[in-house]
This record gives sequence, structure tokens and C-alpha cells, in this order.
Amino acid sequence: MGLFNFWKKSGKALAGGGEAAPDAEELKKEVADLGLYTKGAEITVEGDKVKVSGGNLTAEEREKVILAVGNVEGVAEVEDDAADAAVFHTVEKGDTLSAIAKKTLGNANRYNEIFEANKPMLTHPDKIYPGQVLRIPQDASA
Repeated sequence: MGLFNFWKKSGKALAGGGEAAPDAEELKKEVADLGLYTKGAEITVEGDKVKVSGGNLTAEEREKVILAVGNVEGVAEVEDDAADAAVFHTVEKGDTLSAIAKKTLGNANRYNEIFEANKPMLTHPDKIYPGQVLRIPQDASA
């Protein structure tokens, strides 16, 4: 089981935004709107914690669903029953994808791997914000 932390006051506002986490139906709609599929995984909400469980998702699909629901305003944590090996990075003020690639992958020129690993949540390499959590691909070639 993996437990991943997010900045509760940062992220995409759904249904008016605010401190309260969106309900499970709003989060499922956000995942679908991004073109991601849950493949039977269940999304539940308990306070500001979202739980993703079950389903027939690959590791990449599961990590993208975690990011899609976690990078929503009002969500502080996402618990997943199968994503122990996921590697995420929380964007800090002044970060760029190149700087994150250098820090996490050892080479700034690998920024596009991070960009590709976070599609469709990212639409442009320069459109990241502090508090956003990004997936760092671990199977990418050096």
C-alpha cells in the first residue's frame, strides 16, 4: 500500500473549489475528462483523503490516476493498495522540468521523459506550479 501526500490548497478546483475535498463522483469525472481509465479501480473519499483500490491498472495507469485525483484542490492524501514503487516529485517554487530531471534522473535533458510521463495532466513543459506532484518515470532509458 502506498500513501502519497499532496498540497491540499493547491491544484485544480472542482465544483467551486475550497478546502473540502470533492466527492468520489467529481474525482471519477476528472479522471475520465483527462482521458484516463480506472479499469475497475474504485475511488472513495474520506475527508481530505482519497483511496484508490482494486482494478486492473498497469503501474503507469495507476500512478496517473493517483496524480489526477491528488492534484485537485481539497485533496491532502491519496492512498493506493498497489502503488508502493511509485516515485513522485512535488514541484517547488522556481522548479522547471529540466531542474527536476537533473535532480531526479541525473540529466536535465531528460525533462521530456517527465513531461511525457505526466500527460494528459501536463499540457506543456512550462506549465507546472508549486505544490503540483509529478510522476518520475523509473523505466526510462538513460
